[in-house]
Amino acid sequence: MLKMVDVFSGSPRSFATQAGTDITMVKATQGTGYVNPYCDTDYQAAKKAGKLLGVYHYCGGGNPEAEAQYFYNNAKNYIGEAVPAVDWEEYQNSSWGNTTYVRRFVDKFHALTGVWPLVYTGQAGLSQVANCVDNCGLWLAWYASMSWASWTTPNASFSIAPYKAMTAWQFTGGDMDRSMVYLDKESWQKIAKGDSAISVPTSKPVAPQPATPTPQTWTDSLGHKWTKETGTFTTGTSINLRWGATPQSKLISTLPAGTTVKYDAYSRHGGYVWIRQPRNDSYGYLVCREGDKPLGTFK
Repeated sequence: MLKMVDVFSGSPRSFATQAGTDITMVKATQGTGYVNPYCDTDYQAAKKAGKLLGVYHYCGGGNPEAEAQYFYNNAKNYIGEAVPAVDWEEYQNSSWGNTTYVRRFVDKFHALTGVWPLVYTGQAGLSQVANCVDNCGLWLAWYASMSWASWTTPNASFSIAPYKAMTAWQFTGGDMDRSMVYLDKESWQKIAKGDSAISVPTSKPVAPQPATPTPQTWTDSLGHKWTKETGTFTTGTSINLRWGATPQSKLISTLPAGTTVKYDAYSRHGGYVWIRQPRNDSYGYLVCREGDKPLGTFK
């Protein structure tokens, strides 16, 4: 196990280099308008002290894709070295209670970086991040006492369902935010590096091509994970068919309501679920779900 302290602008600067700790997790951003002015100060101090590193974003509840983009824009120099995390709490969060917000955030962030963030929340938020369980590790906040001021973990019994295990447990939040991380150094660094095959796009999106496919899943050149599935989808409204699985991809045609499309794979990213239509020697792509809202029927 590893000892982790998380710090923000109001923390003593000495916390970033706390003796006896293994990881320093630094608050980077909040919403789409706040950057921690001490983020890089604490980050560089922790790095110089030989700590493993993390950076986190506190959700404000405006738009998840915009928040993920903002986090990326301000923390991109740390990607590959620090484990990212998304902080989902009720305080100062206008979308608390939304069950798709964090899922959309992590999908967007993964599309930008090839890295799945840890999800930080308390027990009240677990049901709101349940759809992240297959991709993102859980960093759970649960305190036996707000006056607990020790690195010795308290005896505790609590549910983490639907997760089967925690990546980290924040067990104090009074004098200092202390967490135990149930990983070794190599595993922490592996999370930070993300999908090694990802090449983060720096120019205009192009139609994705499968990279290193497996029999069931693969990640395309834009960082979108695809899963093989054969079926038919009938549009419930007019939907654009495009040459790529992004809203910026070139339009093939607009399919009217009642059009049936055969597809062979799907991908969840950017707040949508996309399906892939085989077309002679190429593919067409269309959105079949917006968040959890289906835009037609499946068979």
